[in-house]
Amino acid sequence: MKWLRRYLVSGLLIWVPLAVTIFVVRLLVDLMDKTLVLIPPPYRPENLLGFNIPGLGVVLTFLLLLISGVLVANFFGREILRGWERLLSRIPLIRTVYSAVKQVAETVLSDNGQSFKKVMLAEYPRKGVYSLCFQTARDLGEISHRLDEDLTCVFVPTTPNPTSGFIIMVPSDELIELEMEVDAALKMIVSLGVVVPPWREGELPAEVVANVKASP
Repeated sequence: MKWLRRYLVSGLLIWVPLAVTIFVVRLLVDLMDKTLVLIPPPYRPENLLGFNIPGLGVVLTFLLLLISGVLVANFFGREILRGWERLLSRIPLIRTVYSAVKQVAETVLSDNGQSFKKVMLAEYPRKGVYSLCFQTARDLGEISHRLDEDLTCVFVPTTPNPTSGFIIMVPSDELIELEMEVDAALKMIVSLGVVVPPWREGELPAEVVANVKASP
C-alpha cells in the first residue's frame, strides 16, 4: 500500500494549497463585493446588466480608497477629516475604538515607522525557550523610565493565527534581531513551524551571528 499512500499524498500536495488559495481569494473578493451595497439599488451592476459579475467589488474598493486618499490629500479634505474626527471624539465608546485603530493603522502603514519591520527572537515564555516576535516600539516613555532600563516592546503572535498574541516588554540587549523577512516569519508561524526560511550563515551580519552563537 506504500505506492497508494505516496500517490495520495502527492495529490494532496497539489490540491490542498490550491484549494486553500482559492478559498482565501474568494473570501476576500466576496468581502470586497459587499462594497457594492454603497451604490443605490437601481444603479447596481446586477440590476443594470441583469446578472452578477463577481469581482466588481474589488474595483470599487480600489477606486474608493484611491478617491478617499486624493480627497484628504488637500487642505479642504483634511479639514473635513478633522471635523469628522472631532465628531467621533465626542462619542464615548466610538472615540476609544476609533482613536486606537487609527493610531495602530498610522504606525503600521507608515513608511517611517519601525513597527512590524523587524523580526526578533525573545526568550519567552521562559529562559531557554525562544519565540519569534516583531518589534512594535522602541521608545516606551514612562515604562522605561520607571524601570530605569532600555526596553523594547515586541508582539509575540500565536500560531496558526498570527493576528492574536501578546505584547511583552523585553530588555533590548536580550533580544536577538534576525535577518528574516516579516513575510517569511509569518509563513513560519502560520505553518506551525513547518516552513522554515532558508539561510546561510555567511549572509548574516557578524554581530547577528555572534548573538545567536552566544545565546544558551
